[in-house]
Amino acid sequence: MAALLEARQVEARYGWTKVLHGVTFAVAEGGITTVLGANGAGKTTALRAVCGMVETSGEICFDGRRIDGRATEDIARLGIAHAPEGRGTFVGLTVEENLWLGAYARRDRTRLADDFERVYHYFPMLRERRRQRAGTLSGGEQQMLAVARALMLRPRLLLLDEPSLGLAPLVVREIFRIVRAINRDERVSVLLVEQNASLALDLADQAYLLETGRVAIAGPAADLRRDDAIRRSYLGY
Repeated sequence: MAALLEARQVEARYGWTKVLHGVTFAVAEGGITTVLGANGAGKTTALRAVCGMVETSGEICFDGRRIDGRATEDIARLGIAHAPEGRGTFVGLTVEENLWLGAYARRDRTRLADDFERVYHYFPMLRERRRQRAGTLSGGEQQMLAVARALMLRPRLLLLDEPSLGLAPLVVREIFRIVRAINRDERVSVLLVEQNASLALDLADQAYLLETGRVAIAGPAADLRRDDAIRRSYLGY
């Protein structure tokens, strides 16, 4: 499959602190790529680099066009949606108001009613709670809202940062099931940052393992999952 997103020799920094040191990764059109690694390895920064939220050098291309150096809102309008770590829900707004904000950067708003139905199809509990303030939802429900809000952009690429963080295993499995369905049914490509390596490798086609801001290992997710040495040394299961 052709690459929808390509990052080549990307470096990223916060002030004087360099976090990424020449990383290269890609997401295939219609594929799922996961980025794994310990805390502080640079996983979240990799997503922020794609979104233009951190100072970078190197090349980042989306659908064959350079996007590095562009404003975050311009990158979103190209069809890249970001569900950040910590969910980022607007706790004082209702579920429905949060979903409206997800569509804010869209150029075409003629099918918004259809898109509300679409996200409610994937997340039926959000329909039931659409008038409820987001801050009153459970952690799992807030994570579902974060993914649903990102889908309101009608993205071609969905960036997910630690969707399993702090959630019960049953809720995590449901969220991953929905992400798989979105990828399969709508051909939305996914770039997933995740601490739960086992779940991530089950979901993904391609995997990159970061170690202190560098790509230590890259390859098909199934190959990394089968390699006992990699699992014991890097993935902790």
